[in-house]
Amino acid sequence: MLYCYLKANPKIKVGTHFRFLPLSLIILGAFLVANAFFPIFLYQLKSFRFSSPVLIVPVESSSNLYNNYDDYKNWFPSAPKLPTRSSKITHYNLSIPKLKIEKAVVQIGGENLAESLIHYPGTALPGQYGNAVIFGHSVLPQFFNPKNYKTIFSTLPTLKEGDEILVSFDGIDYRYQVIKMVEVSPSDVSVLEQRYDSEYLSLVTCVPPGTYLKRLIVRAKLVNNN
Repeated sequence: MLYCYLKANPKIKVGTHFRFLPLSLIILGAFLVANAFFPIFLYQLKSFRFSSPVLIVPVESSSNLYNNYDDYKNWFPSAPKLPTRSSKITHYNLSIPKLKIEKAVVQIGGENLAESLIHYPGTALPGQYGNAVIFGHSVLPQFFNPKNYKTIFSTLPTLKEGDEILVSFDGIDYRYQVIKMVEVSPSDVSVLEQRYDSEYLSLVTCVPPGTYLKRLIVRAKLVNNN
């Protein structure tokens, strides 16, 4: 009887850690998706206190995809051009203790929100009767950095009535207190309106976090001059 011996192919041992690689990638992907969507979902739950309960999804309209949101003029496309207010001051500082924002630079009539906060030209200056309007960028709150102007207003929705906003303008320190928070569409330019019964300050950023769908307005009122 004849026998034929066949050489078996060597078995390739796959490490135990490689067996779980696909599952690990799936878990990682799910975590990253949840990490992006959870802040938006959480914002929707909390935003009922200053907006109507309208569901917002984190998808921009096609008309928004090509806008340069570093330019504040694209935030309210239909906003009228307000008469300029004469001032020798071109920059001042803003601090929000609760958010650990310290002496952020506000440029009056600047062009690039990636480099500073922008004071909307034509609105009241700090300490004046009227409404001083300041624009600032926001992203997902987990990327918040109070020293980075691309993320500086990411935690603005966590402010509440009574919280302090401090402004240093032309050598004078002003203390404002939050009185109202409201959410508006980009077509609502009422944020720029001037009321002359007191000294107001409005901080503006995009919401929900990581989108450009709506604008959050934090309205504050001057309560003390130092």
